[in-house]
Amino acid sequence: MKQSDEAPASSFSLDDSPIAREIADLSARRRALEAAKVELSGRTRVFTVSNQKGGVGKTTTAVNVAAALASVGARVLVIDLDPQGNASTALGVAHTADTPSIYDVLIDEFPLADIIQTSPESPNLLCAPSTIHLAGAEIELVSQVAREHRLRGALRDYLAIEDNHLDFVIIDCPPSLGLLTINAFTAADEVMIPIQCEYYALEGLSQLLGSVQMIQKHLNPTLHVSTILLTMYDGRTRLAQQVAEEVRSHFTSEVLDTVIPRSVRVSEAPSFGQTVIAYDGQSAGAIAYREAAVEIVARDTTKKGS
Repeated sequence: MKQSDEAPASSFSLDDSPIAREIADLSARRRALEAAKVELSGRTRVFTVSNQKGGVGKTTTAVNVAAALASVGARVLVIDLDPQGNASTALGVAHTADTPSIYDVLIDEFPLADIIQTSPESPNLLCAPSTIHLAGAEIELVSQVAREHRLRGALRDYLAIEDNHLDFVIIDCPPSLGLLTINAFTAADEVMIPIQCEYYALEGLSQLLGSVQMIQKHLNPTLHVSTILLTMYDGRTRLAQQVAEEVRSHFTSEVLDTVIPRSVRVSEAPSFGQTVIAYDGQSAGAIAYREAAVEIVARDTTKKGS
């Protein structure tokens, strides 16, 4: 049989490849973000980012959501309450042992304004850094007067000054329920919980919710879980999809539509003293955090108007 000189038409096109579809999706999402209108409510929203289970992307979420909010015009303060100081590192601010820090605010009653630094990423992005001294603060706070309200009082005094207006305060907590985390819960109005899309994702969540209820009852009746963000999502696995479905079924109104994918860029950014927004703002991880920020702002505006 004589073969045709013409090659058979391929049923596969480069435009149909997974990489091409991903590029097209990211381009569409970038355009949507550029077109999004972000209207800030004018009030200060205070979040504590908490999850007693380690390794869920808590600090990563705190700094990247903060940077994404700053990128849309919000004035944001990150308070680093974790003695490891990872949030301070990611925001590129000094936090050596002799740096004035949140330890001085909690223990020696320094004004918050005296320790706040501006991140090199944006004039809208501020940080109250942590230092190694914070590791001993849990013990030192035990003997302090109003030990659970130290951070709340300092933040209230700072915001009382007109020039110190903030749209968001994001408090990064250590992964334990000690006096530092209790101070964060007492100072905040909203809890943001990052949940990893992996096995045991809901492990410890009931304990965290129990802690929130305890704080509501005894120290801060306005505290509530307002935002749950699914992190480290890998859409290729059935497990990640099942975890996302399970979390959404339990927390219908709190879970953001946005999910944060597993991303090399997100993991690399802190080693350069940056958030992923500054490190690679066009990457999938950066776009997802920017979408989460727009959604957080939009949800507040919707509630205000309803």
